[in-house]
Amino acid sequence: MLTFKDRATAPKHGLDETGTRMWQLLTTSPDIDAAYQELLAEYDVQPELLRENLTELVGHLVEHGLLQILPADAGKLAEV
Repeated sequence: MLTFKDRATAPKHGLDETGTRMWQLLTTSPDIDAAYQELLAEYDVQPELLRENLTELVGHLVEHGLLQILPADAGKLAEV
């Protein structure tokens, strides 16, 4: 189980094994859809259920300031 603490409000957040894998892919994949596709390949789950669960986790993490969603082109150099 992955546990981390929100510095601003001090509550602890815990993730089970599946939630931890979602977190890992959300923070290492190029975008949320890539994380979704990888999870879909790894787990025997209905696509819509996975999408709902991933969306719920992302919403929770964003709401508590533990994940930030950036535009798709964030961090890329502007073409000259």
